[in-house]
Amino acid sequence: MSGGGAKVLLVAVVIAMVASVFLKTESAVTCQLVVSSLTPCTSFLIKGGHVPKACCNGVKSLYKDADTVTDRQTACRCMEQAALMLPGINIDHATDLPGKCDVYIPYEISPLFNCSTVQ
Repeated sequence: MSGGGAKVLLVAVVIAMVASVFLKTESAVTCQLVVSSLTPCTSFLIKGGHVPKACCNGVKSLYKDADTVTDRQTACRCMEQAALMLPGINIDHATDLPGKCDVYIPYEISPLFNCSTVQ
């Protein structure tokens, strides 16, 4: 595996590990769902550039699945923890991602955002 491919795989594995540790919830949205939905976005989240179609499909699917306050707060917390814990994720790219996929989310993707305010 090339160095770049290994780095992407490592980031995906770390996302999965972080997500499985941080939240246990009764929400329909889980950190595992967030991870699987956003894994195709890894390259964009690190380097920027072109957003793969599979990434936008995952973003749109996650947005559709997060149809309750609890689900949206869970998704927000999962993304917040990943942003805090994962080296290489560019917060500016993460913040730009929903708009690049034509999705509006009612919160900012940022380690400073208070996910408990998501409605």
